Amino acid sequence: MKKILVINGPNLNLLGEREPGIYGNDTYDTLCEKLIDKAEEMGIKCEVFQSNHEGVIIDKLHSARLTFDGIVLNAGAFTHYSYAIRDAIAAIKIPVVEVHISNVFARDDFRKNSVIGPVCKGSISGFGFDSYYLAMDALAKYGVND
Repeated sequence: MKKILVINGPNLNLLGEREPGIYGNDTYDTLCEKLIDKAEEMGIKCEVFQSNHEGVIIDKLHSARLTFDGIVLNAGAFTHYSYAIRDAIAAIKIPVVEVHISNVFARDDFRKNSVIGPVCKGSISGFGFDSYYLAMDALAKYGVND
């Protein structure tokens, strides 16, 4: 694994402000810094991207297939209903690991359904920012699609 893209979906730019009891007090900028540092420790290049717009995330997934070895994706609420993002993941040939900061299975019923999970290499949730680090480790170890 040489180059990983981390894509964050809607409302993740408000980390540190939005529901700190669920998402913690660290800011989005802190998350970005920690992800880049972790990747560096692993000998991996990492780019971090965030958008609140579904189409922009789809465009990023499409373009990533040409320059990245794997993707860590926190699609936020799009996880539960975006068949367009699901189809974009299925269309690209690089592995994608779905992540969530909170344990989605311990929250609202609608959060227990992921339409993107079945086309991802795997899913990790409930470990705060460590969910991202675990996903990076998984891509480094299991990054080649079957």
